[in-house]
Amino acid sequence: MLLVNTLAVDRAHGRPVSPPADGADRLSHLLAALPPPAGPVTADDADRLAEVAAELRPLFADGPPPVTGLNESLVRHGAVPTLYGDPPKLGFHRPEAGLVDAWAADAGTALAMVIGVGQGTRLRSCQADGCDLVFFDVTRNASRRFCGLSCQNRAKASAYRARRRG
Repeated sequence: MLLVNTLAVDRAHGRPVSPPADGADRLSHLLAALPPPAGPVTADDADRLAEVAAELRPLFADGPPPVTGLNESLVRHGAVPTLYGDPPKLGFHRPEAGLVDAWAADAGTALAMVIGVGQGTRLRSCQADGCDLVFFDVTRNASRRFCGLSCQNRAKASAYRARRRG
């Protein structure tokens, strides 16, 4: 979700957003503390990760997730369970995978696991006007509609104003 929310949304919390001007620098900062392979993020890596984020974005739309594209992405990026590091950590990318393939394979596998256990309906997009952010709904009854409190408050205030006018 981090990559999708950073690279594949046009609006967040009621304001337009654009991809970072220096995508490589921004992604290096975001990915610094997270596995898999760390290291410098090139401009080409940033562009390719933006493409991956755009491919994953439709999985968060209402309705059944489009799994055909996800399956193709898993094959294209070589998703395969692998233990790496010391102590060993479980990843879903080839040991020699570069940053883009590793992130795409790991993110795709995580989303496939969520969908595969019947929780795909919990992959959601914010329903507030002017917000395209995505999230995983962890509420008990799968009723979350907004990415956060600010979007929820904006939507409720807007509905209240509309009721007062009408």
